[in-house]
Amino acid sequence: MAEKAEGSLRFFGFSARGGQTGTVMAASFRSMRLFFVPVLLAALCIAALGQERPISQTEYVQKLYGIQSAASADELVVEVRRRGVAFPVTDGIRSLTRSKSKNHEGLKRALEEAERRRRDPEGTRLPAPAEAASVLEKTRANTLALVDDMPDFVVKQLITRSEAFAGTGNWRPYDNLIIAVSYSAEKGEQYKVLSKNGAPVDFQTSGSYSGLDGATSGGEFVEDLRKIFKEDSKTRFEAESTDVVRGRKAIVYNYEIDIENNKHGGVGLKGPVYRSSPAGEKGRIWIDRDNFRVIRIEYELTDIEPNFPVKAVTKTIDYDEVAIAGENYLLPVLSDFRGKVEGSGKLFEQRNLIRFRGYQKYGTEVTIVEEDTKPAEEEKPKP
Repeated sequence: MAEKAEGSLRFFGFSARGGQTGTVMAASFRSMRLFFVPVLLAALCIAALGQERPISQTEYVQKLYGIQSAASADELVVEVRRRGVAFPVTDGIRSLTRSKSKNHEGLKRALEEAERRRRDPEGTRLPAPAEAASVLEKTRANTLALVDDMPDFVVKQLITRSEAFAGTGNWRPYDNLIIAVSYSAEKGEQYKVLSKNGAPVDFQTSGSYSGLDGATSGGEFVEDLRKIFKEDSKTRFEAESTDVVRGRKAIVYNYEIDIENNKHGGVGLKGPVYRSSPAGEKGRIWIDRDNFRVIRIEYELTDIEPNFPVKAVTKTIDYDEVAIAGENYLLPVLSDFRGKVEGSGKLFEQRNLIRFRGYQKYGTEVTIVEEDTKPAEEEKPKP
């Protein structure tokens, strides 16, 4: 692996740094009397406890039809997470959600989270503050120990890159990449392009990962985890809800890193003269409440300068235990990176869907097999 990652997200003209390794991105503009008393009493009890009734199906459908913009879809996301739902989430509801919200990813995820809580209200009840704090601190210690003891490894990244006019959700895939990544404590992350759209790439002449047109990203292995828990980030956490991810019961925490403490983060714009903007970070983190391990992160950069061409950067990473040389380690298995940039008076979005396959010990040759060339399928909720 000859090339060391620069660690940012590159958009033809801009990069967003997230951690020491960071992330880079490049824009290639390509919600009766007999029963009156008990109902009233129940309503009073709910009000007294400061709780809200779960959203009914009728109410949810009405709110879907009332979505006018991405901002109103975001408001429905917050309401679904806060109140939950009182109805089974069917394929019909999922289809209506996709169409009326213009394929809003946050709303789709919030709906599935609410459905899991509806099916198991006791098992997914938010724990007492003392337990939530204890789980968080144990996870902090575990995570920092894990990233400091990260093994040397190689892995294959299968990347589907898409683009869209911002807010439409009409993603148009424009290429597929297969990347070999090696990680060592001494050299960090190193990337090598193996193929583009099924055609082998000569690394010596055109296999530069960071030099590719379109979006590239890094930092998923160590830095995206470390920056959340390291002391000088001064991250604020708040237990928000619960969820079940890949069969594991999790506590979901909101977190936020202020711009002045996100020392290795920010957004950059390439060109004849490099430009940059500092940025903060906020998001949600899913923690396995039994094993004290991070199993999902989703975040967005905040406080980007208003006049800066890069308007938004978001990232979601799923982690799981991966066996390397007989030992289990916490490593990414799926990442969804997106960026929004303004150009010619219009807003464009770029998306990288990254699947991590075939973790092996460092020094192993990474090869392409037939399954690697199959297009990525959208992950469907299990019944």
